[in-house]
Amino acid sequence: MPISAPYSLTECRRFFEEPATARQRQYEALRAYFVEEMPSSEAARCFGYSPGAFRVLCHSFRHRQLPELFATGRTGPRGQPKKSRAVEQIVALRKRNYSVYEISQALKEQGTPLSVTAVREVLADEGFAPLPRRLDEERPQRVGPNAEAVANVRDFVLSPREFTTRLAACRT
Repeated sequence: MPISAPYSLTECRRFFEEPATARQRQYEALRAYFVEEMPSSEAARCFGYSPGAFRVLCHSFRHRQLPELFATGRTGPRGQPKKSRAVEQIVALRKRNYSVYEISQALKEQGTPLSVTAVREVLADEGFAPLPRRLDEERPQRVGPNAEAVANVRDFVLSPREFTTRLAACRT
């Protein structure tokens, strides 16, 4: 493995001596004053503060009125409440050999709508393998779209007619 060129220590030192962001500059100025015990006027001058502004910065720091100097990662939600509430129902329906689509539909009818993807994720987390593809005869009967007859334009007639309805009469 070849040895790379060493980092320039002056460039690394410059990162600390010439902060790029306001938060880093505040940190370095406060550190110089509180840790290295640099006089406040010198710390202010080194980091580009007026003496009065630096005293205000120190006061704010002592009284914990500064925003956080270091960003902390925020954790997201630990669980998904809708999925968590439906796990038992999903497992029970899969044990009855329901597909993910049938489970999703059943949950929707019970008032706990979950997408097919969410159902699939719960089943995978619970250790269920996908069901093998079913033949059309093996699938449950569902109400589907009906193929209606197509209107024939040649049957359209503009002659005067009368239509009778329960709500209103219309003469054309």
